[in-house]
Formats: sequence, C-alpha cells, structure tokens
Amino acid sequence: MGRKDLVSMILDVINLVVQYGKSQALKGVSIGCTDREIITLIGANGAGKTTMLRAISGTKMLTSGEIWFGERRLDKMSPHDIVKLGVAHIPEGRKVFLTMSVLENLEMGGYTSRNREELKQGLEFVYKHFPLLKKRQNQHAGSLSGGEQQMLATARALMARPKLLLMDEPSLGLSPLLVSEVGKIIKEIQKSGVSIILVEQNARMALSLANRAYVLETGRIVLEGNGKELLCNEEVKKAYLGKQ
Repeated sequence: MGRKDLVSMILDVINLVVQYGKSQALKGVSIGCTDREIITLIGANGAGKTTMLRAISGTKMLTSGEIWFGERRLDKMSPHDIVKLGVAHIPEGRKVFLTMSVLENLEMGGYTSRNREELKQGLEFVYKHFPLLKKRQNQHAGSLSGGEQQMLATARALMARPKLLLMDEPSLGLSPLLVSEVGKIIKEIQKSGVSIILVEQNARMALSLANRAYVLETGRIVLEGNGKELLCNEEVKKAYLGKQ
C-alpha cells in the first residue's frame, strides 16, 4: 500500500528501525493513527514503546524508516518544528517545572503562540477542561499532588493546541482513583478533536480507552486490533492483564 492510499491517516509510521548503540529498540515497526483516534501501545518494559514516542516527536533519531504527519515527513524535522506542526509529547514522569507557578508552566507550553491573544485562547481552552488548574494557577507546581502534576503536564502540552498528543505512562505512580480520572481526561481530550497515541503500563485502562491497539515485544509488533477486542484476547489477558 502506498502513501496515496493512506490519506485518512493523520500519522503514518513506516518500517521504523531505531537503535541505541548496537541494540535495536525498534525492528521495522509500522503503525498508523487516523483523525480523533486513540491508539495505545502496550508491552513489557524494554519493548520499544517509549522509543516509538521519542522517534515521532523527533527526540530520538531513526536508523531507518519514515514518519509522516499528514503530508509532512517528521523524521526530517527538528523537535521544535514538529511541535509547531501540531504534535505534542508528554514524557514519562510528568516533568513539570516545580519551582514555577502553574500559570508559568502553562505559558511555557504556549511558547508557539503567535501573540498574547492566541496565548489567552490557549489558557481558556485548558482551564475549561482543567478548572482545578485555574484555581491553582498562582501556586508553585511543586506543591501539587502527583495527580495534579499529571493534569498540569497534560494541560501544558495542550497549550500548543496539538492535532496529535503523545502520552507516555500518564497513570504511573497514581492511585487507582486518580488512574480513573486520567482515563476520563484522555477521553475528554479526544472529544475536543485531538488524536492520541498512548503508552501505558496499565494495559486494562489503555485498552478500554483505545480505538485500536498494538502489542510490542522486543521491538516488534506481535498483535494489533480493536482495543476492546484485545481486552478479551487470552494471550493479552495472560501476559498483561493479570487476574480478573
């Protein structure tokens, strides 16, 4: 299938190979994401999930392969230009600026805004979806709980008004109640018109949210399909979902 047959794809990753030294983290992986779709990547630690997100966002160089965002080839672009094109990346571990206020963190996320009015619109957008952050806008980010910091990291990425959001382990270290809240936030982001690629160790949550899912093992895709169908797959249950 050629790229002219993939016009519905917002993201098209083709035969991706990525190495760390002599070790191949991704071994000819291909995935796609359509408009307003949630794609999830599941797999054990070291399967290549985070490497995939880093390759898409331009923070990890490819050995070979191609990454297309619509008609633009991302693997020929800098991370800065990829963000301006409409791809935002929330890395694992939240990584908010702890000594800066919530508002200052959000303004950092809106650095691609062309003027103050566009920045203001971005703030209105994230405060609509995350009203708690408006209440806490003058607090230092370091004073927020883990769940609130995850909310801030997500909102900061949305300040760039992305078309595609890459999320790496958004529920990591959170309580079961907050994990459920993260799931609701992800669905709200999708409803606002954003496509999402989700890397998540909580496979049950990830698959319940996903339109489509890919299972990675040691740098290769071994299974793919509808998220809810994979929830019922016996191999997936045994390997990633644990006891019912």
